[in-house]
Amino acid sequence: MQRREFTQSLVALIMAAGATAKAQKPVPTTDIDPIGSSGLTLTDVRGIKVGHFTSQQRPTGCTVVLCEAGAVAGVDVRGAAPGTRETDLLNPINSVQQVHAIMLTGGSAYGLETATGAMRYLEEHGVGFKIDSPARGTKPASQILVPIVPTAVLFDLEAGDPKIRPNAESGYQACQTAGSAPVPEGNVGAGAGATVGKMFGMQFAMKSGLGSAGIKVGANEIVVAALVAVNAVGDVTQPKTGKIVAGARTADGHGFRDSMLEILRGHQILPSAGANTTLGVVATNVAFSKAQMTKIAQMAHDGLARTINPVHTPVDGDTIFALSTGALQLNVNHGHVGAIAAEVISQAVLRAVMLAKSIPGLPAYEEMKQKP
Repeated sequence: MQRREFTQSLVALIMAAGATAKAQKPVPTTDIDPIGSSGLTLTDVRGIKVGHFTSQQRPTGCTVVLCEAGAVAGVDVRGAAPGTRETDLLNPINSVQQVHAIMLTGGSAYGLETATGAMRYLEEHGVGFKIDSPARGTKPASQILVPIVPTAVLFDLEAGDPKIRPNAESGYQACQTAGSAPVPEGNVGAGAGATVGKMFGMQFAMKSGLGSAGIKVGANEIVVAALVAVNAVGDVTQPKTGKIVAGARTADGHGFRDSMLEILRGHQILPSAGANTTLGVVATNVAFSKAQMTKIAQMAHDGLARTINPVHTPVDGDTIFALSTGALQLNVNHGHVGAIAAEVISQAVLRAVMLAKSIPGLPAYEEMKQKP
């Protein structure tokens, strides 16, 4: 495809997506209307289920994205302080071609244990990478199942008792709740303990959460959707206006300090390494290869860059997974889908902070909006 044809096709796709979104009934929002109005979430991609475990003991939890029929996956890690499991497997040159779930979790590195619970659930349901086991003596040949569950963590140990964190049972319970209904958002799952605006310490931070958004493109039934748990050191801004939606607060708690402006004035990033991280999953029903899904994951990070400032810092472990369920066999350029993926990621980020609810010491968007 020539560059001009690619550009024209991309513009047509994005215009069609915008027209579709406008045709949907809008979700009641706010004065700056930044959070997307299509009403779609990650589960609108056929073959995707989402489940949450949210701790009742402290703000933490995990979120599982199930693709039990298998999905082609890619990943891109941009933050310098990641906590991950099975991400090397997603390298396009490596052997396994499909995953069965993606786990996003709080609890820092301890939270990686949640994947074990998801593997147990999937094995019990006959889902996994199939390995033939030859006959031995009197035992007939059998099949071994190994579920593939790439996982990424965010740091939320400062929100309550750090000894309480998601574990294998949490991951199992998240799988039990998974379904295809619209994704619950806000203080749930991996977003339960999420915060933003931590440049000047937790005393000036704000509560964040988990958000999901999606776009249906044109008449071909292409769906691109995202889910994001936003736990960034930086501020979250509305791309269209540049207005800060959630972030580091002023000393009186009534306004925003503008973290990037403070950096330009010489302020150093203070939080300890890894004490942040935004995690995301973007999915589509269009069939693509592992290499193409890896590129889509890379392009999806543009959605973080549009809404979080600063982002991909030495103290964030920002990670985005990309999934293709392959339900739709179309000759579509993966660059088109990557561009839309960045858009739905940015919408999901805004939903994550705007649908979050305040907890003691950490106000959320609605509370800040009401301040004089």
